[in-house]
Amino acid sequence: MNKTWVTPGGVHPPENKLQSVTQGIGQLPIPETLVIPLSQHIGAAAIPCVEVGQSVLKGQVIAKPAGVVSIPMHAPTSGTVSAIEHRPIAHSSGMLAPCIEITSDGADTWIEHEGISDYEHISPTKLVEMVGNAGISGMGGAGFPSAVKLNPGRQRPIDTLIVNATECEPYITADDSAIRERAAEIVEGIKILSAILGHPHHIMIGIEDNKPEAIEALAPHIEGTGISVVVFPTKYPSGGEKQLIYILTGQELPSGKLPADIGMVCINIGTTYAIKRAIIDGEPLVSRVTTVTGDAVGIQRNYDTLIGTPVSHLLSHNKYDQQAGGRVVMGGPMMGFTLPSAEVPIVKTTNCILAPSYAEIPDDEPAQPCIRCGMCAEACPASLLPQQLFWYAQAQDHERLEAHNLFDCIECGACSYVCPSNIPLVQYYRAAKGEIRHAQDEKVKADHARERFEFHKERIEQAEREKEEKRAARREAALKAKANPPAADKTDGASGKKAEAKPSSSAADIIAAAQARAAAKQASPEDQQAKLERTIAATEQRLIVAEEKLAEAIASDSDKQAVFSAAVENTRQKLQQSKTKLAELTA
Repeated sequence: MNKTWVTPGGVHPPENKLQSVTQGIGQLPIPETLVIPLSQHIGAAAIPCVEVGQSVLKGQVIAKPAGVVSIPMHAPTSGTVSAIEHRPIAHSSGMLAPCIEITSDGADTWIEHEGISDYEHISPTKLVEMVGNAGISGMGGAGFPSAVKLNPGRQRPIDTLIVNATECEPYITADDSAIRERAAEIVEGIKILSAILGHPHHIMIGIEDNKPEAIEALAPHIEGTGISVVVFPTKYPSGGEKQLIYILTGQELPSGKLPADIGMVCINIGTTYAIKRAIIDGEPLVSRVTTVTGDAVGIQRNYDTLIGTPVSHLLSHNKYDQQAGGRVVMGGPMMGFTLPSAEVPIVKTTNCILAPSYAEIPDDEPAQPCIRCGMCAEACPASLLPQQLFWYAQAQDHERLEAHNLFDCIECGACSYVCPSNIPLVQYYRAAKGEIRHAQDEKVKADHARERFEFHKERIEQAEREKEEKRAARREAALKAKANPPAADKTDGASGKKAEAKPSSSAADIIAAAQARAAAKQASPEDQQAKLERTIAATEQRLIVAEEKLAEAIASDSDKQAVFSAAVENTRQKLQQSKTKLAELTA
């Protein structure tokens, strides 16, 4: 039996999971319209590659990735593109974002697709490319593009693969139900991950002991595979990446580091299943298992839900009683957020739609002054000091917030859950993180503007210095010509004609030097083309390096995201300018 370690802090709220696993994974009718946000992941939003009025098939690419840290979007069903515009998305602020709306034709016709069964003989690079083309991102957290996480080109080899089946938050049973019904396909997905990562020595499925049926379903499929199922006591939030790594290995992930930096990769169960479907079946990610639960719905169940399905479609299919419930939450009660509208769409990271009754989750009570009880510090799984972070967040003291490792907070909500004063601590931390990132972005912009101004000023001063040097050279040449005037006109005695005056040697030297400089500046078209091609090749290489640094910064939530983003944009502009010059030259 595998040894496990106990994380600090944590809480154990009522689980409320049994009510949504009494039935198997259900199928919903295809909605009349689906709305697909172009940004369902960390990184750059996808770019539409379809037009309004265009017919599409299920699985067809409708938006292409915009850079390395981005993923494509696919049509969840067949139909017609009816709009490409800003729509409300799954965000607590009700913000608008670019979306593609598809009106379904009801036929659900797939594109032609086929997978690869013999994936062991396919290179890891090709498998990662297929994962990226399938539009797969992390389906249990913030939605980090899976192809970037699985990139085999990393310097340190991966020794440990951890599959996260914890699903520690109350009410959510999407992964639990998926394991019960799709254990064989999930294990096949783990084998694909192993092939991509060079067959790590340790492959573990981390799962809490409150899922006995799922544990039993996995057992017959992992025999002889080298995959171990590690069961540990239920506690929230064991499903956090850092917390799960410590529970299974006893290793602490240093602040600001990625699991890959210590030779590990952590993947969610839903992502593992999606990778199996992408490689073996050739299907892009167009649906996911979503829990619909809460006392305000008449049917509590898991559904295989198409990406882009309006939340209202799920609620109406499950007999939602709006009078019984005051709000609809996307996610669980600890880390989820109240939706401003039920018309927002399901996205790739939506694991639960919670419609609680007033009795089940009452409205928030007014916050009271902090009584300094210290319960928040005891509950924090990241061993932070929530009380001090709260004070510094109120005072907008960004330096002290960063010194107290604000960005190590995983926003699990354990501190808010135990707070007797009902202080919404996590909201303060989220707001403070946003303010710090905004301030850093503004600083980067100001630094960039200053650098451009200084460069422009230096260029003007350099041009003035060059002009002055040329004027001085001309003055000197004129003085030399005056000091050495040409000989007086003489008459040739034989012919009676005047001999032609010749310029002085110094004046002739100056003229010859000027002509030589002018000739040197006039490079041949072939030389200009070769120079531009070398410039383009070098700039493309710099762009690849800059995009890789940006991906690493985004993955580690680094403060330098804005710096690398500006560098990527600047390099792209230079590359485009060089390509334009080359096109003009060849034309």
